[in-house]
Amino acid sequence: MDADLDTLATALYARVDDLFKDAPDRLPARPRTGFPVHLTDAELVTLSVMQALLGFTSEARWLRFATTHLRHLFPYLPLQPGYNKRLRKLSATIGWLIRVLGRDTSIWSDDVWVVDSTPVECGRSRETAKRSDLAGFAEYGYCASHSRFFWGLRLHLLATVHGLPIGFALTGAKADERHALQGILADPALADLAVGNTVIGDKNYFGADFEDHLTRAGIELLRPARKGEPDRPGSQFFKPLRQVIESIFDTLKGQLNLEDHGARSTSGVIVRIWQRLLAMTAAIWHNDRIGAPVLRSLTAYDH
Repeated sequence: MDADLDTLATALYARVDDLFKDAPDRLPARPRTGFPVHLTDAELVTLSVMQALLGFTSEARWLRFATTHLRHLFPYLPLQPGYNKRLRKLSATIGWLIRVLGRDTSIWSDDVWVVDSTPVECGRSRETAKRSDLAGFAEYGYCASHSRFFWGLRLHLLATVHGLPIGFALTGAKADERHALQGILADPALADLAVGNTVIGDKNYFGADFEDHLTRAGIELLRPARKGEPDRPGSQFFKPLRQVIESIFDTLKGQLNLEDHGARSTSGVIVRIWQRLLAMTAAIWHNDRIGAPVLRSLTAYDH
C-alpha cells in the first residue's frame, strides 16, 4: 500500500479514536452482552474512508482487497454483511465527524463560502423507481447542467473555496435549494461562524424573503442577476467561483464515486454519501496538517 495513504489512515484513526473517547454519546448504543467487538468504531470509520479514497464501490470487493493488502493496519476484518450493518448504524456519527474534523483545519474559519446542489441518481428504470425502498425519498427531478431528468436525490453542499464541507443536506430531487440552505444554516453550530461571511451561489438562490433571512443571520449573499434584474455586486467573482463549486462536485463524483453509491435503502444511501464527504474532509484535514500545496488533492491517497 502507498505510504501516504497509510500515514493518513494512521493519523485519522488516532484522531477519531480520541474524539470517540471524548464523546462516547456520539456512538450508537451497543448491548452490554453479546459477541466481543474485534474492530473498533474508529477502525471501522478509518476503513470506510480508505474504501472511498481508493475508489471501491463494492463493499465485498473492498473487504477482499483489504484482507489481502491491509492486514498490517486492520488485523481483524468483518464480513460484508457485518461491515454494512455497522456502517449504517454509524451514519449520524459520520455526519458529526465531518463537521468536527473540518473544525480541526486552518480553513474552517474562512469567510467566503460557496453553495450549490448536485444530482445523486439512484436508478434509471421505471421498475426501480416503483419498487425501490428509496421510493418516497428519491424522486424525479431535472438536472439543468446535463439537460436531463433523473430519479434520485440532491446533495446540497455549503463549502469553503478549498472544498471543505461546512454544511450539507440530502433531499429529494425536487427540493428547493433555498430551503435546503436555510435548513443547513439553522444548525446552531454555524450561527456564530456564519456572521460576517459571504455566500456565493447561482441564480436559484433568489427572493426577497430568502435574502432577508440571510441578512438577518449576518450573511451577505452574492449571486448572478436573474433576467430582468439590474446588475448585482460581486459579478466579477461569479464565474471563477462557479468553477470552484463545480470542481468540488467533480472531486466527489469523479474521484470519490458519489453517484456509484449502489445503495438500495434510505439509511444506505445516506451513509454512503456521508462516507464520501468524510473521505474528502479527511484528505483536506491531513493535507492541511502536513502543509500540502493543494488541500483538496487526493492524488497521494488514491492508489
